[in-house]
Amino acid sequence: MFKNYFLVAIRSLKRNKIFSAINILGLALGLTCSLLIMLWVQDEKSVDQFHEHKDRLYSVYERQYFDNKVQSTYSTPGILAREIRHTIPEVEHSTALGWDQETTFQLGDKILRMPGNAADSDFFKMYTFPLLEGTVQSALASPVSLAISRKMANAFFGSPQAAIGKTIRANDQKDFTVTAVFEDMPENSTAKWDFLYNWEYMLETNGWARQWDNNGPRTTILLRKDADPAKVSAKLKEFMYKFVDPKSGWRVELDIYKTTDRYLNSRMKDGVISGGRIEYVRLFSLVAVFILFIACINFMNLTTARSIKRSREIGVRKVVGALRGGLIRQFIGEAVIITALAMLMALVLLFLVLPFFNQMTQKHIEFPFAAWTFWIGIVGLTLITGLIAGSYPALFLSGFKPIVVLKGVAKASSGANWFRKGLVVFQFALSSLLIIGTIIVSQQVSYIQNKNLGLNRENIVKVSLLGEPDKYFKVFNDEVKKLPGVTAITRAEQDPMEIGNSTIGIDWEGKDPNTKPLFSQLGVGYDFISTMQMELVAGRDFSRSFGTDTASFILNETGVAKTGYKDPIGKPFTFWGRKGTIIGIVKDFHFNSMHEPINNLIMHLQENPDHGYAIVRVQGSKTREVLSQMETINKKVNPRFPFVYDFADEEFKKIYARETMAKQLSNCFAALAIIISCLGLLGLAMFAAEQRVREIGIRKVLGAGLGSLFGLLSREFLLLVFVAFVIACPLAWWAMNNWLQDFEYRIGINWLPFALAGVAALAIALFTISFQTVRAALANPVKSLRSE
Repeated sequence: MFKNYFLVAIRSLKRNKIFSAINILGLALGLTCSLLIMLWVQDEKSVDQFHEHKDRLYSVYERQYFDNKVQSTYSTPGILAREIRHTIPEVEHSTALGWDQETTFQLGDKILRMPGNAADSDFFKMYTFPLLEGTVQSALASPVSLAISRKMANAFFGSPQAAIGKTIRANDQKDFTVTAVFEDMPENSTAKWDFLYNWEYMLETNGWARQWDNNGPRTTILLRKDADPAKVSAKLKEFMYKFVDPKSGWRVELDIYKTTDRYLNSRMKDGVISGGRIEYVRLFSLVAVFILFIACINFMNLTTARSIKRSREIGVRKVVGALRGGLIRQFIGEAVIITALAMLMALVLLFLVLPFFNQMTQKHIEFPFAAWTFWIGIVGLTLITGLIAGSYPALFLSGFKPIVVLKGVAKASSGANWFRKGLVVFQFALSSLLIIGTIIVSQQVSYIQNKNLGLNRENIVKVSLLGEPDKYFKVFNDEVKKLPGVTAITRAEQDPMEIGNSTIGIDWEGKDPNTKPLFSQLGVGYDFISTMQMELVAGRDFSRSFGTDTASFILNETGVAKTGYKDPIGKPFTFWGRKGTIIGIVKDFHFNSMHEPINNLIMHLQENPDHGYAIVRVQGSKTREVLSQMETINKKVNPRFPFVYDFADEEFKKIYARETMAKQLSNCFAALAIIISCLGLLGLAMFAAEQRVREIGIRKVLGAGLGSLFGLLSREFLLLVFVAFVIACPLAWWAMNNWLQDFEYRIGINWLPFALAGVAALAIALFTISFQTVRAALANPVKSLRSE
């Protein structure tokens, strides 16, 4: 029986080569899109899921209450991890984690910068990063212990075995002993480290990390197997009040969430975890289903459009005894065979486009040749798609009455016609929704990229100050300032567009002692405001002409509003116990993501920086020459460290990489949905032309012109597209309005995206059906009327 189905399907494909090609191509495109999204979703969901104890691995976060507002942060005190381990019996292990950092290591003449972090001695007992050499007990046992990756071991020592027990110097300041070598961290890990040193060294060199009212590191705990996470959460809620008096106005609660959930659920709102990349996973999963369904609808329309050509075959089969159930199985079998052919084409397309897809999404997804689950999924997807795509044509074709079809007067019922039109409306409603969404996403991403941040990020080079910049920065500054093409130079302890440090250690005249407002803080050098081309609302920039500027501060507009000062210039202000005055007010600028509001900010002068960036503004036409000359100066003043730099505008783009990816994927999926929908519309146009071939012939004989016939055949289709667009508009507005709520600074939704999408949908539909309608209108009426 299957052989019969197969032979009939192949014969049908051969007889209708053009329509078969369109049919298979439509399904192949839909399947390719679905497979791409399926692999991307699997990759997203696999991130950090390889840890053996992932179900017991939890991260601690703070819920902070300031100014009658609640906000959350992953930053915690540096001594929290050890205190939790000692006082909460349900916690088996714990570790603090610092910030991802690049450190310069030296062994003899070899100097390399490697990415890494700092962690407690429990780290390898909690996380599954296999050790090639050393043990989990000795890996980070002392302040001079250093665990390195296979890659770093090979780079410095030739092999993991040769690395154990050897000494290597970090930042030309500290010698570490290699006590363990771990396997290179996998691609689906959020951690991309090549070294880990002991947290005790971090505490020794950073006194603030021992204070309970200072945050920065992250804290992770491993619960015992019998522990109840809810009970641990309850114990942590008021844990901090053991060390800081809540009556002082400082209110912080602790809570926990699964560490392996953070990648997909990283955003916090109103003190709780509220989404993140998981929203894109859900969105594109839904898009994959929609596009595949559009492809199935396309198959239905094209198949039923050619139904008249097979009506006599069906009539003959019924006359000789074929039952409807057998015909249904035959047509569904044909649909599965055609879907299998489309799947083969889709797999070829998947293999070809996967490198470009990886480049777009910044992934390293490989074609899963050896994954048996993938091939089982392929078989299942083929069968399900074939069943969905073939179900309606099977029911429709098997329902023909043999007497009617053998007389040559077979026509589709009004119910079938309405159902088919409904499918086209559904197709174009989804396509219109995708077009509108794509336009709004593009507008928002363009808004972010082009919005005036309150500073000028163009032609800014950030040079990392490595080693001991307090000893060489003045010379570096003076030499770089003389270079042709350099217009200004300053420094900052952090990236001015990603200020992560904040404090409650501020005071001012008239401040309510019961309030503890949170201020972001940034240490800067002279001429910072002018170099960054910020706008001063009042006062002045830090200047060497004023010796008192070491005790002076510049606030942003939001920070000044918090103080309540009406005339803030010259007013007293205290930062970390350092009393001074406000000398400048800078217009609010975006120093964090536009997903967040602009917070209070204080900038203070740092004369002798021990870390951070030199910020150099260059003339765009001389960037290459300036970089070469700065590298030469760096070799002279800081020879033991490499020249490391970034462009501010490139770093800015990385902040919104997720949104840029969404824009690119939306563009691709919208275009794909339109192409497949147009194939479906073409199928309906063919069907209509088949049904009205004699009517068209009679109209032509009676003198109807090309224009009137074109209007006759096009009017109905354009009406369907218009109805689809009307249905799509409110759905698109609701979906995109929800998406925009994630941005504190966003565009307004106006009529333009809807107008553009409507014009585009109608134009594309008109272009699609014009081919078939013109062809039908130009056909020789003698052929269509020959049997009359």
